[in-house]
Amino acid sequence: MYLCATHSVAQKRQWTSDGNAYYSFGQDGIEIVDILNPGQHQAFLKSQDLIPKDSAAALNVQSFQVSPDGSNLLLFTNTRRVWREHTRGDYWVYHNRSKKLVQLGKSLPISSLMFAKFSPNGQQVAYVSKHNIYIENLSDNRILKITNDGTDRIINGTFDWAYEEEFGCQDGFRWSPDGTKIAYWKLDARGTRNFLMINNTDSLYSFTIPVEYPKVGMNPSACSIWFYDVTNKSTKRVEIAGDDIQHYIPRMEWVLDSKSIILQQLNRKQNVSKIIVCDTHTARGRTIHQETDAAWIDIKARWNDGDPSGWDWINDGKEFIWLSEKNGWRQIYKIDLHGKETLITKEAYDVMNLDFLDAAHNSIYFSASPNNATQKYLYRIAISGGKASRVTPQGYEGTNTYTISPNGELALFSTSSQASEFSDEVVQLPSHKQLLAADEITKAHPRKTKAEFFKVTTMDGVELDGWVVKPRNFDPSKKYPIVFYVYGEPAAQTVTDNFNTGSNFLYTGDMSEDGYLYVSLENRGAPAPKGREWRKSIYRNIGVINIRDQAMGAKEVFKWGYVDTTRVAVWGWSGGGASTLNLLGQYPNIYQTGISIAPVTNQLFYDNIYQERYMGLPQENLGDFVKGSALTYAKNLRGNLLLIHGTGDDNVHYQNTEVYVNELVKHNKQFQLMSYPNRSHSLNEGEGTTRHLADLFTQYLKIHCPPGAK
Repeated sequence: MYLCATHSVAQKRQWTSDGNAYYSFGQDGIEIVDILNPGQHQAFLKSQDLIPKDSAAALNVQSFQVSPDGSNLLLFTNTRRVWREHTRGDYWVYHNRSKKLVQLGKSLPISSLMFAKFSPNGQQVAYVSKHNIYIENLSDNRILKITNDGTDRIINGTFDWAYEEEFGCQDGFRWSPDGTKIAYWKLDARGTRNFLMINNTDSLYSFTIPVEYPKVGMNPSACSIWFYDVTNKSTKRVEIAGDDIQHYIPRMEWVLDSKSIILQQLNRKQNVSKIIVCDTHTARGRTIHQETDAAWIDIKARWNDGDPSGWDWINDGKEFIWLSEKNGWRQIYKIDLHGKETLITKEAYDVMNLDFLDAAHNSIYFSASPNNATQKYLYRIAISGGKASRVTPQGYEGTNTYTISPNGELALFSTSSQASEFSDEVVQLPSHKQLLAADEITKAHPRKTKAEFFKVTTMDGVELDGWVVKPRNFDPSKKYPIVFYVYGEPAAQTVTDNFNTGSNFLYTGDMSEDGYLYVSLENRGAPAPKGREWRKSIYRNIGVINIRDQAMGAKEVFKWGYVDTTRVAVWGWSGGGASTLNLLGQYPNIYQTGISIAPVTNQLFYDNIYQERYMGLPQENLGDFVKGSALTYAKNLRGNLLLIHGTGDDNVHYQNTEVYVNELVKHNKQFQLMSYPNRSHSLNEGEGTTRHLADLFTQYLKIHCPPGAK
């Protein structure tokens, strides 16, 4: 997905087993924080216990796991970034009884271990290094290599760039519940070409940086699932119907009885989803459930904060929870291991997030907002069905989020609205009774100009949500310049109700104080809780209906009477950068100035998983990709354009900007370009970059779309 900043799977809080406390990392080591008495920290592992032998410094622990019997701790430290997150590093085991600290994988390269986890009996740890999977005995630290074919292109136990970027897949192996087997993914990326980025600044001679990157229309990595038997040290490939190149497997977990695994398979176009159960004895899969969609089918990552892992079991593993949009809304179902499905949420609104499955209390907690697509509230429904009840009290508006403890009885409650925000208030569930107030409530500054929410209906009959921040000392009899903030693609919303709504992190100063109208509109195709048809109307129409909605929405905003239509600017990052260029090229009579950051200018240049999901296959409908690409309309540019891109962008390649520049030059279109050497998609590397970018943005806007009333 192309977003404006580095995105990642949300970091989960580490709870104690009883769900009444969580672990915290600090200078004194690892502490246990009682959720009801957060000021009283109990030492769990002191910093002096984290000092390895022959070392003067304690380990800088990023995360840890407790062994099933509580006797050992698995510590993750010395981490390195892989694509988006720090998922590679060193692992150490701290033995509680002996107080010994032992490094795992000592014979392997430094900071090369990934996704280490205890076996169910706690006597072994498995991990990935250099695309191979290893098992290490904790009694004698003997290491067994269970895959031998790992290379830069044969990937065991983890994933390639595209799987991680677009499905959220990272950890690619699973211990069986009984500890006798490991199931793992194997990706064969030998058919994927490298995209070469060039570094001209960090050495006397330039050098290339290869990134395995399957572009639109190119084959994905072949994907297969394998079993490793820990007892007899044998390996078997699972037989799954369907070509392993033309299908994806974004989800796989063990059935609770350890006799089989369950997985989700998607076809190349991602509009057919199959749930397949694979027996460990025969290593054969059988399809128990199938769903099709005229557009695409989302996976769990969409409603689980970007994380597709885990399987939501109920009824002792005989059934599981599933979400689907087949009835027009994203609703919750339960499905048994024979494929029989039962609808749980029957009301006509979307489930936004599946927050907690409370099997002990026969309940499901989920987020929804039936009447306002800009907000978010917690709801609860019985697993057996019935009518859902709102848990968030009526007095709260905006975006309300919950971190629910494993016991399902306590939650850390955070709320964010235009007026105020706070986090980590402790509430009891399901009553929402406050047990401990938040430490601090941040209230909007009295001089802050708050965003106002509005709706407009375009000439096409489409109702759009929006927000506007008006100038300080606003006078409706005057005319003000307007700046539109746009994203416009299926990966993210821009019109949501929270404390930071209407803020512009790139503007140096105060847009309201300087006299700008600042506006954002939510077009069709954005992932707002407005039903399947709203979200999926953009299928094969990126760069078309979203752009028309934005432009026609702008025309309705102009009818307010206080907009200076000679001073209209638009800006966006990534997908928003592409939307900015499309708006300038397709509707040059509306927008005079644009600032486009890291844009996809040719949809054929992006990765296959994302772009084909929303646009189909170019082998079948190439014209849709061309019609929706900003490159097609570069010749129409009439206004002022500032292009900004990092040359080290491994997500949206700098290639996009270069071909767009060529097209502008071809048609003698004048523009300005800022290239940041070796910066990634988030443009946050290098001394001074963030300030330079903000000053550049602000100065260009003030020059070409001057602030202030007329």
